[in-house]
Amino acid sequence: MAAEDAILRLLSPGDHVMIPNDAYGGTYRLVARVYQPAGMEFSAVDMTRVDACTEAWRDTTKLVWIETPTNPLLRVIDIAAVAALAHERGALVVVDNTFATPYLQQPLTLGADIVVHSTTKYLGGHSDVVGGFAATNDGTTAERLAFLQNAAGAVPGPFDCWLVLRGVKTLALRMERHCQNARAIAAMLEQHPAVGRVYYPGLPSNPGHDTATRQMRDFGGMVSFTVATEQEAVELVARTRIFQLAESLGGVESLIEHPARMTHASTAGAPFAPPGNLVRLSVGIESADDLVADLEAALVRRAAIA
Repeated sequence: MAAEDAILRLLSPGDHVMIPNDAYGGTYRLVARVYQPAGMEFSAVDMTRVDACTEAWRDTTKLVWIETPTNPLLRVIDIAAVAALAHERGALVVVDNTFATPYLQQPLTLGADIVVHSTTKYLGGHSDVVGGFAATNDGTTAERLAFLQNAAGAVPGPFDCWLVLRGVKTLALRMERHCQNARAIAAMLEQHPAVGRVYYPGLPSNPGHDTATRQMRDFGGMVSFTVATEQEAVELVARTRIFQLAESLGGVESLIEHPARMTHASTAGAPFAPPGNLVRLSVGIESADDLVADLEAALVRRAAIA
């Protein structure tokens, strides 16, 4: 969150920020509970519709915060289209590219002003570092962010930087395997009778598939899906054996979690809180057959197992 904090410090009280209505819980918490009380305004917008951005625009809108694919519903936002609108009206565009990584998506080439990554996730890749990263191709913005980073103390240690550099060396290979495994899992889930809806940009049935195909090299390693009830979702995430119950993502190991009670608990009560019956997967690089079998076993109802 340090990188996000530094970027939001570019704004002034009274400025307005747009965030996706499916934003990461930590982003919502930072905007709504830290910067809004300090005088900043924000709107949560369905950025999959450019006209929704136009409708939500204010004279004080200074920054559009894009997250694509979003967390946890894997919605895909057309970066170039939203960036064009924002630049016409004099606002900065920030893209949280954590899910896609630089290997799968390059937002600066699509019109973004600043790109943010959680280095904790895919860039590090081994669940052993905590950090954030911001990149820009504008010298003035870079100079200001460097000042804020220094002034606010958001500076990683040398060993943390080394861990991320180590992870970057294998990023391409890891992402190819993450994507391969995620495709296999999404295809299985889409056909499973105990699953309601599958959220994965790589599925042709996904509303964002065409946009993702244009702006991404592949579709990533994150998959979300719904089951019948919240209770079933809570029980399911505790039944897997290879998928470990944990909030993080982007490591070589596969993780499973319940967003409404875990990563997105801070959005509880908000109109854009994730549904209670949603399960989110961070698909690792283990054997795809083993991962599919693990989920298939967990999806069997407890009564049937007994």
